[in-house]
Amino acid sequence: MTRWSLQCSVCAYQQPNGHQLASLCPDCGQPLLVRIAQRVPREAVSHEASLWRYGAALPLAPGEHAVTLGEGMTPLLELPQLASEIGVRRLWVKDEGMNPTASFKARGLTMAVTRAKALRLPGVCVPTAGNAGIALAAYAAAAAMPCRIYAPETTPPPILGSIRAFGAELELVAGHIGDAGKATLQFAKESGYFNVATVREPYRVEGMKTMGYEVAEQLGWRLPDAIVYPTGGGEGTIGIWKAFGEMLDWGWLPPETRKPRMIIAQAAGCAPLVRAFREGAEKATPWEAPSTHASGLRVPGPLGDRLTLRTLRESQGDAESVTEERIRAGTFLLASRSGIDAAPEGGAALEATRQLVAAGRLAKDAEVVVFNTGSGASYRW
Repeated sequence: MTRWSLQCSVCAYQQPNGHQLASLCPDCGQPLLVRIAQRVPREAVSHEASLWRYGAALPLAPGEHAVTLGEGMTPLLELPQLASEIGVRRLWVKDEGMNPTASFKARGLTMAVTRAKALRLPGVCVPTAGNAGIALAAYAAAAAMPCRIYAPETTPPPILGSIRAFGAELELVAGHIGDAGKATLQFAKESGYFNVATVREPYRVEGMKTMGYEVAEQLGWRLPDAIVYPTGGGEGTIGIWKAFGEMLDWGWLPPETRKPRMIIAQAAGCAPLVRAFREGAEKATPWEAPSTHASGLRVPGPLGDRLTLRTLRESQGDAESVTEERIRAGTFLLASRSGIDAAPEGGAALEATRQLVAAGRLAKDAEVVVFNTGSGASYRW
């Protein structure tokens, strides 16, 4: 039987029975992380064509069934021409827009809804900058669970239309995702619905970590020199780093394997993590008047700030912000050179890579994986 515990990411709190409902640490209010109790052999990876091929390394109890739409195992495309233009030796793009709900959020929400259904929760809710709302709406529909989503009024209309199409209750909120978060907290308190906001529960990160497993497997069980990830709330960056540690601990990778530098990209109009990293701070100060057309990056006060910043420092990584003009240029460059329907978040990651190479902060002989976290179709109207 796969057993797991929950451990606070900051203090000494532990919850030995991971099968119980859990949100933030009851002692310090910081995110909890899953710890799989036993060593998982690489031979346990199945032939299933989804992220559930790694089910042995995920918090799924015997007899429980995943709420799945076939998410994961997205393409990892090597792009030599783009590598030459950006200035690195080798460049791959991991295209998360190919997930069932058109973004990487499908990974976290398949796991969160699977656990919510196993725990027989009355409903689920979430604040969203866009893609998490689509994903929760879809997986709640697949699980036949009630769902309510709070989104800023400025969320791109195609994203709002998709949320409505999956049958979720949608509430629009004046302001940004922080304001949507406050409304979600109040609704969860009143209704009993479970709030599955980024790192507010421990299972979305578990879905996100499968991106790290996939990169290693798709590269022939080795790791690149750097991962460049567009980061709003931080769960993708946190999850990938967690996966690298697990693979090394479990012997999935050669013991001499060096973990990649983790690099985050943020919009210049909303860069709380970049600012905190440059200042050497342990946590981020909320960004004032956040503004960017890359709505997934418009997260002024990420709850996962401490974990993300710790990941950057442990990996000797970096953090870079990108202007709106350069996000658009990077998005066009990625799409026009690769055929990938890039979201602006992916454009920000590619442009951040170019800027870091030009500044001498990323080696020209590096092998780099850049993440495109969603489909550009969600942003065109």
